[in-house]
Amino acid sequence: MKSYKNPSFQDRVSRAAEAKRKALEEYRSRPPLDAAVVAERKAASFKRETANAARIAAKKAAKEAETEAAAAEAAAKTVVPARLSEAERKARRDARYAARKNRM
Repeated sequence: MKSYKNPSFQDRVSRAAEAKRKALEEYRSRPPLDAAVVAERKAASFKRETANAARIAAKKAAKEAETEAAAAEAAAKTVVPARLSEAERKARRDARYAARKNRM
């Protein structure tokens, strides 16, 4: 006697094969796509892709402009020290040497 809760291996295989056959029949019975619908979908896809590309390009340009502005601001804040004369450099070096000597 067959049990509903414990189907045999053959029962499970036959049910799986039947489900597969039924799914394939449903897939094959679908009507083919109209050429106008396919063209419309392709046009919509192209439009979406171009809009995304434009959005990404605008975002990238804005980010580059922001980094350039930040770099310009940082450059404006940096003060370029004037070239020191030989005597001034020697005086600073001697001061560092004396400070190091005093720490020891």
